[in-house]
Amino acid sequence: MNLKPLGDRVVIKLVEAEEKTKSGIVLPSSAKEQPQMAEVVAIGADILNDEKKKDQIKVNDRVIFSKYAGTEVKIDGEEYTILKLNDILAVVE
Repeated sequence: MNLKPLGDRVVIKLVEAEEKTKSGIVLPSSAKEQPQMAEVVAIGADILNDEKKKDQIKVNDRVIFSKYAGTEVKIDGEEYTILKLNDILAVVE
């Protein structure tokens, strides 16, 4: 299934958090924080048509987003988050 965000929305898929600390301690799933890094899956038409915004973000970019931003949805067993472009804080290069 294809997700097509409307307006200035972006669809992201969360990147799995590390299961070990740097010192090698394995973290149980209850101790892990929700990751704030994700991969861009789709971009809304308002962003793609805006000359200033379209160069800021692309599909497959890794981004960092606000902690409580967006709406989580589950489609075909995959979990996605739909959020506004303003909720994306940085692109990881």
